[in-house]
Amino acid sequence: SDAAGQIALLERLAADVAWLDDLAPEPGEWPDLCARQSRLAHAQALLAGAGQAVEALDGESGSAAQALHTAIQSLQSLVRHDPGLEEHCQALESARILCAETVSGLNAYADRLEPDPAALEQADARMGRMFEAARRFHVDPETLAEHHEALRTQHRQAEAGQDLEALEHACRQAESHYLDLARALGTARRATAVQLAAQVTAAMQTLSMDGGVFDITLTDCKPSAHGLETVEFLVAGHAGVPPRPLARVASGGELARISLALSVIASQAARVPTLIFDEVDAGIGGAVAEVVGRLLRELGARHQVLCVTHLPQVAACAARHFQVSKTTRAGRTLSAIQPLDVQSRTEEIARMLGGLKMTDATRTHAREMLTSGQAG
Repeated sequence: SDAAGQIALLERLAADVAWLDDLAPEPGEWPDLCARQSRLAHAQALLAGAGQAVEALDGESGSAAQALHTAIQSLQSLVRHDPGLEEHCQALESARILCAETVSGLNAYADRLEPDPAALEQADARMGRMFEAARRFHVDPETLAEHHEALRTQHRQAEAGQDLEALEHACRQAESHYLDLARALGTARRATAVQLAAQVTAAMQTLSMDGGVFDITLTDCKPSAHGLETVEFLVAGHAGVPPRPLARVASGGELARISLALSVIASQAARVPTLIFDEVDAGIGGAVAEVVGRLLRELGARHQVLCVTHLPQVAACAARHFQVSKTTRAGRTLSAIQPLDVQSRTEEIARMLGGLKMTDATRTHAREMLTSGQAG
């Protein structure tokens, strides 16, 4: 069972932590230990080598110190004949001083480095235990201290997981925090629902849905990631009809216009970068089409708005125009889209106004609509 597995994990972690507690590896210990063990293991050779170096540098016969002294005397007696030798005398004097300092340092090193079998035995034993730990836990000896701390953390977490009282307390705290947030969300929803419903209802009156009503209902539900209530939009498209769920009663055109009204009202807080409206002007015309166009242009100041339309009143409000056309080639229907410049979009608005027959009057009307639409 899961409980048995957790107990087994806890026991294994406890044993591993206790084993490493006894070893007590320290951060950075391994390289220092290796250096100390090597120094102790080769103490005799290191002493002999240091002694040989001191003898070569400052022995009784044929030493470097004697040779430097002789060389300095030879040159100093000649400097009065050629001052150019002075720099070489100074170089030899620096070498003599360095030689003397090195001899002093090697003698001090030899005094400190005495063979210590007991210390060597301790270093060998410590390295052996750290090698054993590295094999046991499948890590490098250098990382034993970090692994020790990681196991301690896992052990503490596993112990906390076994503490039923602590878990229950944490659950109660989480539930209380959730309920505080969810109730605050519900309060904000209820206040916003009244305001939003009134604003959308008012907008519907200007979008060819006179007498229509938009309502928002909040229904209590089981706690969820969305709070303690479900939200449903209700709409009545005409006066005298009870509001019903938006998705089931609104026609395509009504749904698009209500979406437009919602988008305009919520646009200040909305984070959606692009809004797309397809046939938002279905079933309307005249003054209502102009209202829709102005609302779309208002939205376009804060978002990217893409709108498919067949009404010149709506199209005239757009900042940019693209013409979508279909052609048939070799039995295949192809769609094409192309941007329109100032002249071509005037022609397209005129075509939408007057059908296939183009006149100077329709072109003039189109230019006036574009000017009015852009000015707002």
